[in-house]
Amino acid sequence: MTRESAFPQVENAPAPTRRERVRQATSREIKEIARRHLTAHGASGVSLRAIAREMGMTAPGLYRYFTGLGDLMEALQADLFAELAAAVDAAEASVPAADTDGRLLAALRAVRAWGLANRAEFALLFGPAASQAAAAEDSPAAEAGRRFAATFVALFDQLIAEGRFTVPAEAEASPALRSQLEAFARLTGFSGDRASSGAIRVLLSCWVRFYGIVCMEVFQHLGFVADDMEALFEAELRDLAAGLGVAYRAP
Repeated sequence: MTRESAFPQVENAPAPTRRERVRQATSREIKEIARRHLTAHGASGVSLRAIAREMGMTAPGLYRYFTGLGDLMEALQADLFAELAAAVDAAEASVPAADTDGRLLAALRAVRAWGLANRAEFALLFGPAASQAAAAEDSPAAEAGRRFAATFVALFDQLIAEGRFTVPAEAEASPALRSQLEAFARLTGFSGDRASSGAIRVLLSCWVRFYGIVCMEVFQHLGFVADDMEALFEAELRDLAAGLGVAYRAP
């Protein structure tokens, strides 16, 4: 399972017209300003009126590009997921293709690094503010999120194929748990013969643990312990890797 096979690219697309290029440039400018406001004030501080004022437009004029603030924030989410995915891809590509262990460690560390460098943006994608820009599963933001997840899903799938760890048997599960596992698999794009409920449960548990330690640091919930939580992060990463049969290596 690879990112390319899961998300094929459209080839030979017609070149945009001049009118379309101008519209795309204006949309990019709107999103760039929205991101600056997000960084400065958080998601609640982003408003169409303030963006329009900075661009020398009227607020209604922005509706020619986005149907509303929710639409704008979803578009910004898609861009941020793409940026995060690019950072993960670059980190993974710096490790030889045959080194599954090194690729996974590099990709996970890249998420932490991006989050620490882009705290407000990370909050929009993964924190409480994300609910304010929640997107439908078929939206560009949701698809961009699946593209971000695709790297980790492919690596996890590879670990199963190599027999790195024992996949739990598909045990009895409540309807609520089955529904949650199915939703997680669908939203992350984890599918195929190896995507059993036991495997999905392991992947979800790994994400909860990894997400938890990164969020605690990005949102500074452990600031009373230390400003730099790399030692704790690496200790958790070592334990997480061990559970997956991955050989831990220090950065």
